[in-house]
Amino acid sequence: MTSPNPGRLVAIDVHTHAEISKDGHGALSPELFGASAEYFKAHGHRTPTIDEMAAYYRERRMAAVVFTVDAEHATGHPRISNEEVAESCAAHADVLIPFASVDPHKGRAGVREARRLVEEYGVRGFKFHPSIQAFAPDDRLAYPLYEAIEELGVPALFHTGQTGIGAGVPGGGGIRLRYSDPMLVDDVAVDFPELRIILAHPSFPWQDEALAVATHKPYVYIDLSGWSPKYFPPQLVRYANTLLKDKVLFGSDYPVITPDRWLADFAKLDIKPEVRPKILKDNAARLLGLTTD
Repeated sequence: MTSPNPGRLVAIDVHTHAEISKDGHGALSPELFGASAEYFKAHGHRTPTIDEMAAYYRERRMAAVVFTVDAEHATGHPRISNEEVAESCAAHADVLIPFASVDPHKGRAGVREARRLVEEYGVRGFKFHPSIQAFAPDDRLAYPLYEAIEELGVPALFHTGQTGIGAGVPGGGGIRLRYSDPMLVDDVAVDFPELRIILAHPSFPWQDEALAVATHKPYVYIDLSGWSPKYFPPQLVRYANTLLKDKVLFGSDYPVITPDRWLADFAKLDIKPEVRPKILKDNAARLLGLTTD
């Protein structure tokens, strides 16, 4: 399987979104897309194609994990095909790493899909967004899917904390924040002890809970996406510098936040010089099994 070569990269962004398909289908409904743009003040190019993403990251000597979110059960909005994401990433395997998203409500069909995506399409991990997908991570309905992902030996990335999706829409667009409490993922880490788990984002309002889970469970990591580093809570910076220095990962949330903006603010953060390369590249390379040729 062809993969990015860490020795040729300055950073690995573990959190980017495929926002539009080849035929112009958006990952979000127009209502949710518009609300998220307003929430993030993201009025630039919000819908780059995967080919454009590859060019963007290649120009910066970075690699990126790319995924969409399958929330068809809760939203009724058709997803972007996992196969399309994987095939598009495969065309740019020097810089793009495909993750997939399978709605846990799909049951055994979802389990079969997950296996096929890894075995036939080279998918390297799975993204869950409990609030948008309308499930609690510790709900047993998702356990057969976790079991398959653990067996396949790839990571599971969970959105945690508040989400900009649905923000400002009446009723939050039906999106429940409580599903993204990282303590719900603690049960997953207990019941699937070999599953590599990434808690995405500074987990406001549950930052301390996320730090506790990542400190306690050896295979739980934290990515720093979705926030400018200048807004990181002090305890997150402290743990990133010390107890979690080998388990914190650079993520931007591109295209909502660009790596350029994120890295410029990260450069001003009080991170130890010996820890910076771990966060920007080394921890992700180890987690994703990337090797220098």
